[in-house]
Amino acid sequence: MTKRITYRFLLFICSFIIVHSLFGQSSKDAARYEIDAKRKDVNPTDKDALPRSREFIRLDSTYYVGYMYEGLYKFDRSADYLGFKNAIIPLQKAFDLMEKDYGKTFRSIYNNIDNLIAGFPRYVDLSMIFNALKGCYDNVEMPGEAMALLERIQAYKFKNDYGFELSYQRSWMYHRNRFLSPAKYSFLKGSVEENEKMAFQWCYNGLSFIKKYAADNAAIFGPAQSEQRMLTIYHNLALLHCYNKNYDSSEYYYEQLAENGRVSWNNYGGMQGEVGNFAVAQEYFSKDLYKNYERILREPYYYLPQLFVYAGKTKEAINICQGMIAESGSTPGFGWYNIALARSYMYDGQLDSCEFALNKAANFKELHIGTTLTQNQYDFTINLLRLQLYDKKLAQEKFLNKGWWYSPASLYNISAYKTQKMMAEYVVVNQLMYNPERDRLVYDLFCAESTTTFDEAWYLMKDFSPQYFIKKYDGYQQKDKRSNIQKYFKLFSAKFKYEKGDEENALKELENIDRKTIADTANEKLFIARLYENLAQAYNDNGDKTRFSQYSNAVMETYPQVIPFAGIPVSMRLSITGTDDAVTKAVTSEIKGCNINFTESANSGTVAANISFNKKGTSYEALITVRSGSGKLLVNKERLIFKKPEGAGKEIALRLFGKGGAVVYEPLVAKK
Repeated sequence: MTKRITYRFLLFICSFIIVHSLFGQSSKDAARYEIDAKRKDVNPTDKDALPRSREFIRLDSTYYVGYMYEGLYKFDRSADYLGFKNAIIPLQKAFDLMEKDYGKTFRSIYNNIDNLIAGFPRYVDLSMIFNALKGCYDNVEMPGEAMALLERIQAYKFKNDYGFELSYQRSWMYHRNRFLSPAKYSFLKGSVEENEKMAFQWCYNGLSFIKKYAADNAAIFGPAQSEQRMLTIYHNLALLHCYNKNYDSSEYYYEQLAENGRVSWNNYGGMQGEVGNFAVAQEYFSKDLYKNYERILREPYYYLPQLFVYAGKTKEAINICQGMIAESGSTPGFGWYNIALARSYMYDGQLDSCEFALNKAANFKELHIGTTLTQNQYDFTINLLRLQLYDKKLAQEKFLNKGWWYSPASLYNISAYKTQKMMAEYVVVNQLMYNPERDRLVYDLFCAESTTTFDEAWYLMKDFSPQYFIKKYDGYQQKDKRSNIQKYFKLFSAKFKYEKGDEENALKELENIDRKTIADTANEKLFIARLYENLAQAYNDNGDKTRFSQYSNAVMETYPQVIPFAGIPVSMRLSITGTDDAVTKAVTSEIKGCNINFTESANSGTVAANISFNKKGTSYEALITVRSGSGKLLVNKERLIFKKPEGAGKEIALRLFGKGGAVVYEPLVAKK
């Protein structure tokens, strides 16, 4: 009896399962049919996509479409770390469910044209999920998971991976993470050189793959499709050859991309800047200024202000950064734009504004989206600019008070700046020490992948061993193929020799730098100013007042903002006109307390400055005009409005040398 009851019970259960399975299968098919019909009315990025995704999941939680809609919707609207992390969850679920239901379809999709036509809608969905999910992994620095995702797609052995571009993606990931090791991510190799070799190899593998199935794909999609996929790989090859200093090859691939309308002018501009074609670099970066970017770093707004700094166009640099910051808000790129703004302020002499922008960048959680720039570079750049900032603050303190050495307040400030500089230097040196790319990104002076400038590199290296860098920059002059950059190596070699104490040979090398070879004087003003600055300092030290006056005036004409931080006591004839009362007298006294060699001499070589004071109610207006020793107009009726004399004279003294800033002067309140 017991056996008969058990048998009947099992028969009942089996019958129930079969009926339920048939009914469930019919119900599931109906639900999926309904989902597929409804999804036609809404795109995954539409505002209604999220509630629709919930409806799809409710209809069938085992179907990928609902999770795909949720993931794509969240990915499209993500602009921070948390957003991308949240998008990963539904995208992973969608990918897993799609593979479970359609893996067999994908493995045979290129077997014949019927399979391709039948499976192509799912193939497109797979591509969308893949690109969004990989984008999330990239944006939250999960390259291990991204590489595993690529392997899962590779397992399908598509004859055409359009929409995935697996070889291109692998190449980019090796280059993007080249400075890391297998200890961090298992797919990487043991050195920068080995990772770069793998990046090249995957490009060549990709080209071979395209050629292998070119005939098959041409019969289905036409020949143009293979050509477009090859251009995608050319993009990587152009970047890789530039980084590896194969400039002829890089130029070749960029030209191919340009001829076919696929070039990134931003990247091409970086390559032109690396070889010293600064005018061309500005032109190319400008072409991508208004390109349609969405919540990613817009590199032209970082690198173009840098080129403007080289050209002495600091105020234009400030304006372009401020405009981009206002437009972008707190989205990816905001931190980089503030770094660019800080640099622009610094070279304009606005140190307080520079520090404010640097602090904003340091306190912002940046996502390095759509770029090979990294968090390590982000932190290093901020810290290197801080080092330069403290160095300039120290120099400015001495400029604003020629008697600083017996002023308790100045001595206190100088001591504080030295301490801050030492701490910043310690941080930067440690970052540099553990950076396997320091030769390429810092010592080479110009690199399209670098986020710092040749001038900032000097502030880092100048306190190191001069003998080491003399040897290095003498070596660059023998080996580096960039003719437009040779003069920078010569300048650095001479500067280090001067630091070492070999003043005679350093001065000779500085004089031997042929200024006639500087064809692009309009865009290399910072280099020219640094050359003249070092010549002025050298001649001042050896007592040649005529040569000192010649070169200090040349600095003044080229890049006047350099003067207050260079320790060069420029001779200046100052005339004061307009309102003459106790306030203007106090301001004038403060100006004359700065480290400027004021003289009554009207010699041709002497800088001429005029300050016209006008009282308007309770406020005063100063109109500042400055001409160089040769009569060149440098500052033209620059306005400064103030109420109290304290600090106004020092601010005017800085503006005599081209410093920008607000029209209304408001002195900083000392913290208690």
